Order: sequence, then C-alpha cells, then structure tokens
Amino acid sequence: MSSDPWGRVDETGTVYVRTAEGEKVVGSWQAGSPEEALAYFERKYEGLVVEIGLLEKRVRTTDLSAKDATTAIEHIRTQIDEHHAVGDLAALAARLDKLVKTVDSRREERKAEKAKQADEARVAKEGLVAEAEELAQSEQWRAAGERLRALVDIWKGLPRLDRKSDDELWHRFSHARSAFSKRRKAHFAALDAQREDARKVKERLVAEAESLANSTDWGGTAARYRELMSEWKAAGRAQREHEDDLWNRFRGAQDVFFAARGEVFAERDAEFGENLKLKEELATEAEKLVPVTDLKAARAAFRALNERWEAIGHVPRDARPRIEGRMHAVERAIQEAEEAEWRRTNPEARARAAGLTGQLQDAVDKLRGQIDTARAAGNDARADKLSKELEGRQALLDQALKGLQEFGG
Repeated sequence: MSSDPWGRVDETGTVYVRTAEGEKVVGSWQAGSPEEALAYFERKYEGLVVEIGLLEKRVRTTDLSAKDATTAIEHIRTQIDEHHAVGDLAALAARLDKLVKTVDSRREERKAEKAKQADEARVAKEGLVAEAEELAQSEQWRAAGERLRALVDIWKGLPRLDRKSDDELWHRFSHARSAFSKRRKAHFAALDAQREDARKVKERLVAEAESLANSTDWGGTAARYRELMSEWKAAGRAQREHEDDLWNRFRGAQDVFFAARGEVFAERDAEFGENLKLKEELATEAEKLVPVTDLKAARAAFRALNERWEAIGHVPRDARPRIEGRMHAVERAIQEAEEAEWRRTNPEARARAAGLTGQLQDAVDKLRGQIDTARAAGNDARADKLSKELEGRQALLDQALKGLQEFGG
C-alpha cells in the first residue's frame, strides 16, 4: 500500500483521496505500482489547478461573459465533486466559490454599466429629438438640412434602447425630419412658381423692349425704357437658366435704342465727356471707401455717391463699362463686407455651432474617461475600440471648433 498527505492506494489498487468528510474513492489502478497510481491522479489534480488558474485569469482580464464563466466553473466543480484527482480538493472548491462571487460581481457591474449606458443613450436621443423638432420649424433651409443630416449620423452612433422606447423616439425624430423636408419642398415649389411668374413677366418686358429698339421717339421711348427697368426689378428673379438670357436681350434692346439716339445726339458728346469726368471723380472718391473699415459709414457714403452718380447722366458709350465697373467693384466690396458681418454676428448660427461643439467636447471627454477606466481594468480590447471611436469624435470636434472660430467665438 502507498500513500501521501492527500491520498492512498490500498492493496487492491483502489485509490482514495482524503477530504474533510473522509476518504473518497478516486478510482482503481491495476496498470502499475501504487506510486504510479498516486502520481497519475496527482497530475490530474495539477491539471485542475492549471485549469482554474486559467479561468481566473480569463475572468480577470477578458470580457468573458458571466454565462460562459459559470458554465466553465460548473464543469470544473463536477470534476472536483466526482473526486477524480488526488490533492487538496477543498482548496480548489474554495477557489471556485471565490471565483463565483467574482463572476457575480462582474455580472452586476456590467448590468449597472449597461443600464447607465441605456440611460445616457435615452437622454442623448431625447436631446436629438428635441433639436430635430425645433429644426423642423426653421426656415434656414440649408443650415437646418445639414444639421438634421448630422443628427442622423449622431443617432446612428448611439446604442439602441428597448424596442418600444427606441421606436417611439425614432418615430418622433423621423417625423420631424419629414416635416422639415415637406416644408422645404413646399418653399422651393413656391419659389419655383414665383420664378416662373417672373420669367413670364420678363419675357413680356423683353418683347416690348425689343419692339422699341428702333424707335426714334427719343424722349418717350427713353422714359418707357426706364419704366420697363422698374418693372423688371419689381418682377424678381427668374430661373437661373433663363435670367441671364432674358437680361442680355433686355439690355441689348436698350443698347440698340440708346446707341441710335447717341448717334443722333452726337452734339451731346461734349456733355457726355463732362459727365465722364464727374463720374471718374465720384469713382475715385468711392474707391477710397475700400477696404471697408466702417461698414455703416461706407454704406451711407456709397449711397450718397450713387445718388449723385445717377443724377449726372450718361457718359460716352465706350467709357461706360470701365467707369461703371469701378463703381460696381466698390459696391461688391461693401456687399461682401455686409455678408461677412452678417455671418460673424448671426446669433442663431453661432448658437448652433457652439451647441454642436459642446456636445462633441462632452462626448470626447466621456470617451477619454471610459478609455482610462478600461485601461485601469486591464480591458485593452475595449480601450482600443473606444480609442478608435475617440479618433472619429475628435476629428468632428476639431472641425466644429474651426467652424466656431469663424464666428469669433
């Protein structure tokens, strides 16, 4: 008979293991010496030790699910309970009991984290819905449309809630987008209708202008052209593909008439020459307003100069493009300054840009915190996954910050 502190082999070859409840039969050994029998079942014990150690490490360092961990624990526990090894089986059972507590604790932690993420996702989606419903009433068609598309991307990046809640929020979100799209389509349909009406009006004006091009009633026809020009301006813009062609025909008819009148009134060339000198002086004075440093003062000064300009009268035809081009250049500079000032001071656009920046900054800060937590827990896989998500959010934040700088904020 052979024995050690945890087991023995009797003269029949039966192997026993010592436990707190007494000796338990491990198995029968007939293939060799009692020492070989004990060594064999001791190796089986060491195998259980290794198996438990590996399972402990997996629970501690990987995202092994609680279900899979429990299954593995029960598998090892069965081997211990069936006493198929020689060694301190009670110690192994105690390690398993401790591991069960660890798994249970991890399960509760994950359950709490999942609940927290669900709450955060709900708050985020409710915020997206509220913003979408507000944007649905906007008339900033381009900006609101772009923002709604951005909200869809943000929504896709959030985890799903329970089916009922997620479907209800998505229904409101989708309804808001549809309402905005419907209003925008109606707006542009009305705009198209207005432009079609403008096209019809301008075609009538062009027809009349062309019918007057060869008139020799210099005073009456010139007066009528001025009236036609007023009607043209009041008609609004036609579709882009028609506007330039109609304008060229309209101005071309006027040019024919005024060219003929200019030939008849050749004696007025001197007067036109004086007009040119006066307009050159005004153009020079106007050009001093550029670059625009005081928009209000520049606008008022240009308006006064323009009134004087209009009062002067015609200049020689060959000088008209050059002299008018100088004034138009100043006018464009003032218009560009007005547009830049509007963009800079537009509170609605600034508020949207600031809101988006704040949301993205919160998201970036949150991800960084989650990455630190994952690293500290040894969960490198989750940390790497979150890091990739952080790169995308950081890029969006950088872009939003750049846009916010355009508002001086």
